[in-house]
Amino acid sequence: MAEEAKKAEVEVQEASTEKQAPVVSEAQLNPEKFLSEFNWHNYQEGIDEVDSKQLEEFEKLVAENFVDTLNDEVVEGKVVHISDRDAIIDINAKSEGVISLNEFRYNPNLAVGDKVEVLIDVREDATGQLVLSHRKARVIKAWDRVNAAHDSGEIVNGFVKCRTKGGMIVDVFGIEAFLPGSQIDVKPIRDYDQYVNKTMEFKVVKINHEFKNVVVSHKALIEADIEEQKKEIIGQLEKGQVLEGVVKNVTSYGVFIDLGGVDGLIHITDLSWSRINHPNEIVELDQKLNVVILDFDENKSRIQLGLKQLSKHPWEALAEEVKVGDKVKGKVVVIADYGAFIEVADGVEGLIHVSEMSWSTHLRSAQDFVAVGDEVEAVILTLDREERKMSLGIKQLTPDPWTDITTKYPLGSKHTGVVRNFTNFGVFVELEEGIDGLIYISDLSWTKKIKHPSEFCAVGDKLDVIVLELDVEGRKLSLGHKQTTDNPWDKYETEFALNTTHSGAIEEIVDKGATVKFNDDIVAFIPSRHLEKEDGSKLKKGESAEFRIIEFSKEFKRVVASHTAIFKEEEAKNVKAAAKKAASAAAEAKPTLGDANDALQALKDKLDGKA
Repeated sequence: MAEEAKKAEVEVQEASTEKQAPVVSEAQLNPEKFLSEFNWHNYQEGIDEVDSKQLEEFEKLVAENFVDTLNDEVVEGKVVHISDRDAIIDINAKSEGVISLNEFRYNPNLAVGDKVEVLIDVREDATGQLVLSHRKARVIKAWDRVNAAHDSGEIVNGFVKCRTKGGMIVDVFGIEAFLPGSQIDVKPIRDYDQYVNKTMEFKVVKINHEFKNVVVSHKALIEADIEEQKKEIIGQLEKGQVLEGVVKNVTSYGVFIDLGGVDGLIHITDLSWSRINHPNEIVELDQKLNVVILDFDENKSRIQLGLKQLSKHPWEALAEEVKVGDKVKGKVVVIADYGAFIEVADGVEGLIHVSEMSWSTHLRSAQDFVAVGDEVEAVILTLDREERKMSLGIKQLTPDPWTDITTKYPLGSKHTGVVRNFTNFGVFVELEEGIDGLIYISDLSWTKKIKHPSEFCAVGDKLDVIVLELDVEGRKLSLGHKQTTDNPWDKYETEFALNTTHSGAIEEIVDKGATVKFNDDIVAFIPSRHLEKEDGSKLKKGESAEFRIIEFSKEFKRVVASHTAIFKEEEAKNVKAAAKKAASAAAEAKPTLGDANDALQALKDKLDGKA
C-alpha cells in the first residue's frame, strides 16, 4: 500500500509538470496572451492546480495507509521482524518503529505478522528512527477499558499475581488492581495463596483517577446469585426442618453454618448433649453436616440451628435398671463452689454436692476434693428421670465415722485435733475426717481473758482436747482445751487469800486505778484510793511496793489489792497500843478523868499529824 501511495504522488507531480511546460513555451511566443491568461491564484499559492479527481484519489490512499505521527494516539501496528532484543513494527509511517521485547514479556508467543497496539513515543530519534511503545499503549487502552467496565458493570478477567497486605494484586488489562481479602469470596478466606497465579472473573468496583488506583471484587459476582438463593431458602424455612449446611466459622460461643447463602448459628449448648469446652471439639471448618431449624425471627434474618436435637436424648437411653443406691463411675466435667458435675454417661450428668463429698461437717470447696477430668466413683442418692436430674455422693463409699463415736470418743477422753476455723464464740477442731468438735472460748484457758480465738491459736495448730459433751443424734461434740491441765486458780486461791501480802511494781496506770502483775497469771487491780502512800502521795508506774489482797474471786478470775491498807493497819495497831498503855498508866497514877482525856487527845493529834 505504501508503494501505491508513492506511485500516485509521482503521477500527480508529472501531471503538474505537463501543464506547466506549454505555458512557458506560449509565454515566449505570445507574451500578451500569456499575461491575459495567467493564473494568479496558483502563483500566490505556489502550486499548480491538480485535477480534483486525482487529488481525491490521493487523499483516499493517504488516509487508508499513512498514520498521522503528530497525534499522541494509540494505533495498530504489524510485527514485521523480531530480533534478539527488539521487535520491528510497521505502522504505515515513513519508517518502521522499534519496540524492546521487554514490553512483550507477558506474551512469550509473539510472532511476525501479529497485530499489536502501539503509541508513538519518539517520532524521530537522533538516528532518524521512529520509536514506539507497546507498554504505554496497553496502559492507555487498559484505562479506557477499565473505566468502561466500571461504568457498564461489565465482568472482566484478571490474573492474580501475588499476595499483599490485606488482599491480592490482580492484573486487569495490564493494570495492577487491588483485590481486598474481604472481596474474594462471601466466606472468610483462610489460605490466600490458593488464588495466586489463577485467572478469575472480577467486577471493577472503584477507580481513583487521582492516584491511579483500581479496586476489583470477585465477591460481588456471586452475591447476586446468593441473594436469589437466600430469598428462595428463607421463603421455605420452617421450624423443625432439617437442612444440610457447611461450617462457615467457629467461635467460642457457637458455630455459623452456611445453608446456601443464608447463615444460621448453632449455639455451643445445642451442639452436643454432653458438655464441651469449645465447638471445635465437635465440628471443623468446611465440614458438611445436617442441622435442624430451632427458631428464627420475623424477618428470618437470625436463624437458630441445632445439631444435638437430631439424636436421641441420652437420658432416654439411660438403662432402666439404674436406680438409687447403685454405684456409678464418671468423669468430672464442671466444678462449682457448691459441688461438682459428674458425667456418668454421654449427656447424663449427676451433681455431687460438697456436703456429700466428706463426712466432715466443716464444709470446704469442691476443688479440695476433685478436679476437672478426674475419674470418680459415686453412689446415686436421688434419680428423677422426668426432670433429668441425678444427685450423687462420694462419702457414702466409706463408713460413717459417727456410727461408733461413743466408743472412740467417750466423755472425758483426751485427744489431739487440728484447728480448722474460728467463730466469735469458739474454735472448731477436727479430730478425724468427719469428726469435728467445738471448743468454746471460755474453755480455751484457765487464766487468759480471750476476746477472740485467733488471740490464742491459729488455723492448722494442733490442740490437746478433752471430750466434755457428746450429742450422737445431733452429731455435735463439745471439747475443752483448758481441761487438759490443772486449774492454777485452785492453788492461787490459797496463795493469794484475803489479807495476804505480796510485793510487786505498778505495771500500768488505768482508769480508776492501776495494775500490778504478781506472776504470769495474776494481774491485780489497785483502786485509786488504795494507791496512796503513807506520806500522802500516790504510787506511780514502775514503783515497787507491798500490797495486801482485799478481794479474790476464783470464778471471775478477779484479784484486788491495796497498798494503803498496809500502813493503815499499822496505824490502827499503834492507836490500839497507845490506848492500852494510857489505860494502864491511869490505873497506877489514878489521874483525873480530865487528865486521861488530855492524854488521849494528845495521842490522837499525834496520829493525825497535828502535834
